[in-house]
Amino acid sequence: MVNNCRGLPLAIIVLGGILATKSSIHEWKIVHKNAKSYLKKGKGAQHIEHVLALSYDDLPPYLRSCFLYLSQFPEDYQIPAERLIQLWVAEGIVSSIEEEGNGEIMEDVAEGFLDELVERCMVQVGERDPTLKVKTCHMHDLMRDLCLSIAKQENFFSIINHSSVSLSNTRAVHRIVVHQHIHVQRIKSSIPLRSILFFWHPFDLDLELCLSDEDDFWWFVWFVCLILKWQRSWNYTFGNFKKLRVLSFEGGVKGYSGFKLSSAIANLIHLRCLNLCGIVFYCPNIPTSLGNLRCLQTLDLRIFRHADYGAMNVPNIIWKLEQLRHLYLPLTMTYKTKLKLHTLTNMLTLINFNTRNCLVADLSKFTKLRKLGILGPFNIDDFKEKMDKNLPIIASGEVARFSPFLFEYRIVEDPMPTLEKLPNLRVLELYVYAFIGKEIVCSALHFPKLESLTFSELWNLEEWKVEEGAVPALRHLKISGCKKLKMLSVGLRFITTLQELKIEYIPKDFKGEPIVKGGVVLNSMYQ
Repeated sequence: MVNNCRGLPLAIIVLGGILATKSSIHEWKIVHKNAKSYLKKGKGAQHIEHVLALSYDDLPPYLRSCFLYLSQFPEDYQIPAERLIQLWVAEGIVSSIEEEGNGEIMEDVAEGFLDELVERCMVQVGERDPTLKVKTCHMHDLMRDLCLSIAKQENFFSIINHSSVSLSNTRAVHRIVVHQHIHVQRIKSSIPLRSILFFWHPFDLDLELCLSDEDDFWWFVWFVCLILKWQRSWNYTFGNFKKLRVLSFEGGVKGYSGFKLSSAIANLIHLRCLNLCGIVFYCPNIPTSLGNLRCLQTLDLRIFRHADYGAMNVPNIIWKLEQLRHLYLPLTMTYKTKLKLHTLTNMLTLINFNTRNCLVADLSKFTKLRKLGILGPFNIDDFKEKMDKNLPIIASGEVARFSPFLFEYRIVEDPMPTLEKLPNLRVLELYVYAFIGKEIVCSALHFPKLESLTFSELWNLEEWKVEEGAVPALRHLKISGCKKLKMLSVGLRFITTLQELKIEYIPKDFKGEPIVKGGVVLNSMYQ
């Protein structure tokens, strides 16, 4: 078959990927027969197209929609695997059946589908995460061309870009992908849309044209008109696409999106995935109507506020979203923000958690939690106790202070005794004042599934102890910017699974030696 591939590397790789999925000589013979048939169809440039077509036709039905979904992303785009899996789940492309016996959930199934596409060489890995799972992926240009062609034939979605003559072709599809700036009102469909992905900001205008104008009156008129235009765009989206399951701003789309997020978002009651990452609003308030989106599985609120990118005010409504599985909180929230999260028992991912705005006691409810990112203060005392005593909280940077005495409340107690109660935790990241004490201890027989651990900018940390039997599955360890850390824990020698050690921006007198496992020096960096 290699000879029949005429020396084309991609054709050889793809055929190899097909053969890798077969487990018997009989199946190999079938592939050989089909390959010869497909290869005879094409000549010259078309030769490889038929080889790639064979790879698609060989896909089992459950992988075909997953494969076609990839063509929505722009050419050469590095697709975040975590977001891709969330989108597959939100749209129902991956089965919702969860097997309680082996702990497999929808995200596990979706991850397996992605791995299978990689094994078939239909998707290329860009980067792997510390646990060796696919972090980003992309498609070869020719494979993407095939994918786009098939998706077009099957009306899988419609792309709006510079090559689009009109938007008339959007009327017969359930999915819209925006690759260039448009007026949202131009998107029309005769059938209910299920998904809109933006890779280009749909509401942004050039503010510099106005800011350079010295006439304050006309500046004000222009600004009011702009606000009204933004508001109409949001209201149109929320009022006309009420069947949406996915509304996502991908690829770090950033731009001004109006005065505030419209309360009309409550119309999107079928929404499973809402990604507002990078969107900028003038008003820092999230509307309380967001609590009506009871079907949400993924919520990304890493929104920016115009003017020094200040803190966001998030009302206490997230607890109503009991189906949430992935929650990304804003980088900074106002001191008025007090969130109860105790009802979110399905939570798998929680990013930018801090005890200034959330209750640490709620963490005990997240028994399924796999990824936790802690930003800012981590106070293991019950936050609610302070509130019951009417002690208002004043935020100052990333350190919490309690009045009326206005003394600095130093978070010096080890957070590990609290965090080790999360049995399914696989990734743990502590950064920027998450802990300002001197000692952290990972006690024996805890964190059984933890694979990746990061300590970043814990400036007061002097000692880290790992007891024998702790973190037995740890693969990746990163310590960065811990200026007072004196040495690595000797307990690391008990961890046989450790594959990568990265230490950077530490004091010159740090006592550390490369760790050897099985005669192999772990990849390490000392700066």
